[in-house]
This record gives sequence, C-alpha cells and structure tokens, in this order.
Amino acid sequence: MTSLRPRLLAAASLSVALTFAGTLMTGTVLAAPTGVMTVATIGEPPSLDPMSTTADLVGTITQHVFETLYAFDANWTLKPLLAAGEPEVSGEGKVWTIPLRSGVTFHDGSAMTGDDVLASVKRWLAVSPRGKTVAAVLEEVSVVDGKALRFTLKKPFSPLGSLLAFNNGAAVMMPKAQAEAEGPLKTFIGTGPFRLIEHKPDQYIRLEAFAGYTSPAGEASGYAGKREAKVAELRFVPTPNAVTRLEGALSGQFLYADALPTEMKSRITGKPGVKPVVVKPFAWPFMIMNNKEGSLANATLRRAIQSALSPEDMLMAAFGDPEFFAVTGPFYGKGAALASTKGAESFGTADANKAKVLAKGAGYTGEPIRIMTSTQYDFLYKMSLVAQQQLEEAGFKVDLQVLDWATLVQRRNDPKQWDALFTYHTFVPEPSLITIMNPAYAGWWDTPEKTAALDAFNSDANPSTRSVLWGNLQDVFFKQAPTLKIGEFYSLAAASDKVDGLNPAPWPYFWNVSVK
Repeated sequence: MTSLRPRLLAAASLSVALTFAGTLMTGTVLAAPTGVMTVATIGEPPSLDPMSTTADLVGTITQHVFETLYAFDANWTLKPLLAAGEPEVSGEGKVWTIPLRSGVTFHDGSAMTGDDVLASVKRWLAVSPRGKTVAAVLEEVSVVDGKALRFTLKKPFSPLGSLLAFNNGAAVMMPKAQAEAEGPLKTFIGTGPFRLIEHKPDQYIRLEAFAGYTSPAGEASGYAGKREAKVAELRFVPTPNAVTRLEGALSGQFLYADALPTEMKSRITGKPGVKPVVVKPFAWPFMIMNNKEGSLANATLRRAIQSALSPEDMLMAAFGDPEFFAVTGPFYGKGAALASTKGAESFGTADANKAKVLAKGAGYTGEPIRIMTSTQYDFLYKMSLVAQQQLEEAGFKVDLQVLDWATLVQRRNDPKQWDALFTYHTFVPEPSLITIMNPAYAGWWDTPEKTAALDAFNSDANPSTRSVLWGNLQDVFFKQAPTLKIGEFYSLAAASDKVDGLNPAPWPYFWNVSVK
C-alpha cells in the first residue's frame, strides 16, 4: 500500500456521506457518490508521479488525483482549472501572470496556497520533460501577493499555456512539503476529485471520492468545467492481455476496458450489456529513432530506414480496418489551424532500393538495429513485425526486442540500450506538446535547424503566421527523419451499459461518471 501522510489518514476517517452533504461552489447540493468504477488498463504504470513521465497510462490515472492550472475543453481550448482565470500576458509576451483559485483543498485537508503552487511548479521545471522545455526559456517564476503565479521569460513562448494544461509530464499542484521532498515522489496528495487510498502493484490502484473537493466553475466540457466524483471508488486494474481485458468487459468484471485491438469491435457490437467506444482523432503512431547514440545517430541512415518502410502496410497490419486509421503524413490535416503539407509530399513511399543506396552511403555494414516493442500494445507489436520484415528485405539486420511496457519506458531513457522503438503520441493541438519536439525526450532530436524552426514557431502567437512556421518545422522533421510518423489511428475501448456520463476522450476520465 502506498504510504500516506498522517493528516490524510485522519481525514479518511470522516464519514463520506456526511461530508458530501456539502455544496459545490455553485451552491448545488451533492449526492453521496455510490458504486465502484472498475477500469482495465494495459498494465502497471511505471510511476504514479505525473510530473516525471510522459506515459499516457500515468496521465490517465493520475489526472483524477492531481490537477493542473488549466485544462483543455472539448474544442481543445484552454480553460481555468486551478487558475482563477486566463493568464495576463504582458512585457511583449515575456511575462505571464496567472491568477490562482482560492478555496482549493488538498487531500490532506490543507488549503492550497501560492507557496504550494510555486514549489510545485519549480519541481515540474526540474523533473518533467515538459517542464524542462519551459525552464530553458525561463528567467524567473514567482508568486505575486500570494494570489497569482508569474512567469518571467527570456523570450516569448506561446506554448506555455498548453504545457500548463497537459496531463502527462504534468504541471500538477501538490503541497509544498511534498513538492520539495528529495528523490522520487513518495506521497501522492493532490487536489483532484479522487484521492489515492491503495496501490498494490500489478493488482490494482484504488482511488476514493474526495469529500473536500471544490469543482471549477463552468459547464463540463472535455477535461474542463465542472468535475464531480459520482462513484465512491475508482479502481484501475492492470491487465496486460487484451483478450483478458475484453472478456472482463463482456462478463461485467470491468466496466471499462481500455486500448483494445480494433478487430475486437465485432465481438463488442450488439452484445448485451456492453458497447464499443471509439475515440477519433486519437493518436499518431511513431517509430522513434535514437538520434543521440548508436548507428541511427547518422541522419542518412535514418532516412534509409524511413525509405524502407511502408506506413500503409504497418497500419493495415495493426488495425485491419481503414475505419481505424488514416495514411497521412501531415500532423494536422485539412481544416486544422496548423494544417500544412510541407515536407510530407513523399510520405508513405517505400523504396527498398533507395534504402539500400542510402544505407551504403551512410557506411552501414550490417550492425543490428535494436528495436524495442511490446505486445501490451498489440497494434505497436504488429507494426514492429512489418517493420522488421521490410527492413530485412532492404538489407538491414534487425534485433527486435519484445518487452513489457514498463520495461520499455524505463529503457528508453538510456540511449545506449536501443536504436529505435515503437510508441504512439496522443493527439494534441499544440505541436510543442509532442514529446519528440523536446530535445530532452527519448530520441533526443536536437539539431541547429530544428532548434531554429521550433524557436521561431514558439515565439509567434499569431495564428496566421504560426501555420507557416509550423510548416517549416514539419519540413525539417521529414528531411532529418528523427522519427518515423506512421499516419494516425483511432482507439477502441469497451464500456458497460451500467456506466452513465462517459465521454470518449484520448485519456479517459471518470469524474462526472456514474454507475447504474
């Protein structure tokens, strides 16, 4: 069981029913939460520290316990969460002042103060891959009169608001003492609608409705607006085998089964008591290459790898049904604010002969290309098998390493252990949130051309010019081939008919959800 602070244990002895006879900040009387929401996940999370990792599984679970200053609504617009309003941006875009909500309570019963927020943000800047992106352009972060957080930047940085809203590698708020404790996070006290009560690794993570929760204002929309814990307990059950997740959903053992292979949709559709959940858009699948060490630190060899592979073949093998994928090169398609085809003109054209010529020019002599993959994400594993075959047909030697997901996530931080890996990135509206754009993230794409294009994009807040600047950065991405983008895909999950109020979302959330 995860250790909890004494004040939190004392708070746990209070009657949930009695406390929930309180009111929301709007004055609406809350009903006591009832029932248990069971969620089957793809496995044991590598951590429960939402700052330290960008793993989607961690963000999915911990977003119920910890909260950020802002959140995305259903239209991917920023809305206040622990902030009291929109940031005031001054000083030619270099000073951001964020008002803080009052009356917010941590799970240990203490009130959130400006000092807590400042300590939390400083920890985020130091330990989070996303926070380090901000730290690189930060001059100072401070609290103003205990009521606002102020970022003073070295130069304009338009993605700051989105980075403060994202739920993995997240800028979450926690008590000052917890934020300033040395080493890995050992206690998990946040402000969210649920609090952590028990964690048995590889068995379950139990969250309980937090009786002292104060919701942000506004109508519920996406991750923003009203949040209410309607179930008494939220239980995440690591279930690495997809068939087990599906069978558990069909039998009623699980009320929600996440990340199912798309061919399972036919087994869900029309079955009593359960329904398919499709999230679109959902994510970009990636084959990330090690730009820092090993054979693929050679850009010409990366381009050879890119030339050898067919995204369409990989997507078809992974999903089988075009309903669940699109063979598309641009990150943002027609109609999006950042739509651009620049750099993606030759996307999807596999040419083994071209790959051989490029590999020879790069000095490739047959050393094994170490590729990490995992069967816990069935579609990624299937993609990696196609990649192995096509690379070998183009003359490469492949060492395909099949790992459990937690081990893959751990190993990807060591550039000496791998050359490429299969993963995916959930759709985000702001390109700077894409982890591969961060030079500190696994893959370590860090070139002068990329830095210049990214800096120009991040320094511009004008929507009309940002789309052009994004096109320039996308062009560099395809020419330098730090990562192979394999189109886009849509996710499948299964939900019980007993679940009410569930909205499909890239990182499923279970506040405002009840169990009949």
